[in-house]
Amino acid sequence: MRTHTILVLGGYGFFGARICQALATDPSIRLLIGGRDGNQAIRLAAQLGLDPGQALAIDANAAGLAERLSALQLATVIHTAGPFQGQDYRVAQAAIAAGANYIDLADGRDFVAGVGQLDDMARDAGVFVTSGASSLPALSSAVVDRYAPRFRELSSIRHGIASGARAPGLATMRGVFGYCGKPFERPAGGRTERTHGWLDLKRHHFRAPVGPRLLGSCDVPDLSLFPARYPTVKTVRFHAGFASIPGHLFVWAGAQLVRYRLLRSLAPLVAPLHAVSQWMEPFVSDKGAMFVALGGTGLDGQPLNLEWQLLAAQNHGTYIPCGAAIALARKLARGDKLPHGAMPCMGLVTVDEYLAALEGFDVREVPA
Repeated sequence: MRTHTILVLGGYGFFGARICQALATDPSIRLLIGGRDGNQAIRLAAQLGLDPGQALAIDANAAGLAERLSALQLATVIHTAGPFQGQDYRVAQAAIAAGANYIDLADGRDFVAGVGQLDDMARDAGVFVTSGASSLPALSSAVVDRYAPRFRELSSIRHGIASGARAPGLATMRGVFGYCGKPFERPAGGRTERTHGWLDLKRHHFRAPVGPRLLGSCDVPDLSLFPARYPTVKTVRFHAGFASIPGHLFVWAGAQLVRYRLLRSLAPLVAPLHAVSQWMEPFVSDKGAMFVALGGTGLDGQPLNLEWQLLAAQNHGTYIPCGAAIALARKLARGDKLPHGAMPCMGLVTVDEYLAALEGFDVREVPA
């Protein structure tokens, strides 16, 4: 059997390690774990029962990355080394130059929405390039795609994520807190409205055992991508929140200080907040959830509102962002045809394929 060689950059990190764990036992995949710290890569390789030669010290920002990737004779690169806010496309360009497919877990709005600028380059190289292979927009758009046929006119998409106790990695937290209190725009009723990161406080009721959670507004790729993908949609909103109500209110208060320019940014607080989150983990709910609520006119001409939810326990919600990358890697390894070119990760993985990649974890779908 011919194996499909996949390099996971940031492979021993928060999301990278979870993706490596899922792919390590696939006989059709030769997995390489890459990152700046070769010793950490070797330790993870040993934990997964891999040969030490499958662990690499590789810096995604170093000169000569394309040549290094080419020498490895890669089929696919999975880039998990965020935060992606403020990054350029050098890793994707290096992968294309090396003749490899490229997948990332980016959540930066401009980064994901702008990946199409690499389309001609990817097509010429005959490779598949996608950005945002994560909960947003890969899973969120898959949910909308599933239920959109029930609508004569889909007019609003409201969605959100409530985390469990386990804090994400530092890179993810830097990306999240980077826009706390900062203004951004979103579609609202056919016009554009301004809001601020982690403000616009809402209370959303999730199914048991998660229950009610506080959520704040977040700047995500879907706010740019959904109006183009679903032309009748006039309102798109995304909110997110933490398992700890005091923790969420602390971030909300900090965002207020940034909004009114009493504090420049919450970014300097990321490391101590991450440490506090880890310390508090045993005392906070291990349950998290995601919802996608759709509104508009049904096929019968009557108002229609649907809500889909995904519930996670045992802190397994932290695995959910990895589902698209795992599913796409498995598709490529078995020879499924994916489009050549560069695109945001929408319409590439169905809800069922996404959830199949999370098999074995305490994640439960509540269909609309």
